[in-house]
Amino acid sequence: MEAALLRFCNWSTLAVCAALKLPQISAVLAARSARGVSLPSLLLELAGFLVFLRYQCHYGYPPLTYLEYPILIAQDVILLLCVFHFNGNVKQAAPYIAVLVCSWFILTLQKWIIDLAMNLCTFISAASKFAQLQCLWKTRDSGAVSALTWSLSAYTCATRIVTTLMTTNDFTRGTGYAREWIPICVGLPLQQWNWT
Repeated sequence: MEAALLRFCNWSTLAVCAALKLPQISAVLAARSARGVSLPSLLLELAGFLVFLRYQCHYGYPPLTYLEYPILIAQDVILLLCVFHFNGNVKQAAPYIAVLVCSWFILTLQKWIIDLAMNLCTFISAASKFAQLQCLWKTRDSGAVSALTWSLSAYTCATRIVTTLMTTNDFTRGTGYAREWIPICVGLPLQQWNWT
């Protein structure tokens, strides 16, 4: 029973993450605008995904527990490029992408760096969601924001709490997922708010 639950959680998370950002990317493309999508939120989310992936690779966790991160990073980079495109300057994305690539190597120069980054990552991930909510509140426009993407994110966070407890019992990762799950659940109803 436990093995079946673990297998279901891992594979369903991978399946959901394969399409997680597609509703968001579609909403931005359909609106032909990035209005309502927070650039700081997107950059914080990318940084969080990068740290989570690097941490799990560095400590040799089973690949099935983190394979969604390369997929999510690729989707976020596409979304980042869409945001810069609709804001008028794709070239401005280059420095941000360069910093993210350099961070991949810097994170594991010393053990304390990756450990500190992982501990900060839980707050970075939550800050990402709050930055998006702040942007929604400021623009009063959720047209380019996908509630489906947030719903799928809530599901994957919940399944990763389960898989973390069952495979590694890593408190740092488990609390990270829990801290990310809470603002997602708070933000879901706000995205459907009638801002007019």
